[in-house]
Amino acid sequence: MSVSIESTRETMQRYFDSAHGDVSTLAEEVVFTVMATGQENRGHDGVLGMLNYFYHVAFEATAEPRVTIFGESNALWEGEFVGQHIGDFAGVPATGKDVRVPLAVVYDLENGKITRGRIYFEMPALFQQLGIQPG
Repeated sequence: MSVSIESTRETMQRYFDSAHGDVSTLAEEVVFTVMATGQENRGHDGVLGMLNYFYHVAFEATAEPRVTIFGESNALWEGEFVGQHIGDFAGVPATGKDVRVPLAVVYDLENGKITRGRIYFEMPALFQQLGIQPG
C-alpha cells in the first residue's frame, strides 16, 4: 500500500474517531461545502461550528458508516446521518422526530491534513422524514 494512502487512512481515522472534532486533522484554510446549497464553511471555527450545529444543535445525531475508501489525496465516506431533530434546521423548528438520512462526504487531503470536504446530504429524504413539503 502506498505511503500516501496509509497517511490518508491515518488522518481520516483520527478525524472519524474524534467525532469530527480533531482540529489537528484539518488544514488552516479548510473548506467544507454543503453541495445541495453551496454553503461554504471555512477554517477550523467555521467547519467545527457547522459540524456542531448539524450533530448537536439542530439534531442530536451520529454518522453511521457504510463505505469508506482511501486514496492518495482523497477519501470517500458514505453512510447515514442518524438522530433526532432537536432544533431549528433550514427554517424548520424542532419536530422531535427521528431521522436516518443518506450522507456522503468526499474529502481532499494535502500534507496529511483535510483541505476540503464536499458534503452530499439528502435533503429530500430529511424533509420527507420530518413531514415537510420542501419549497
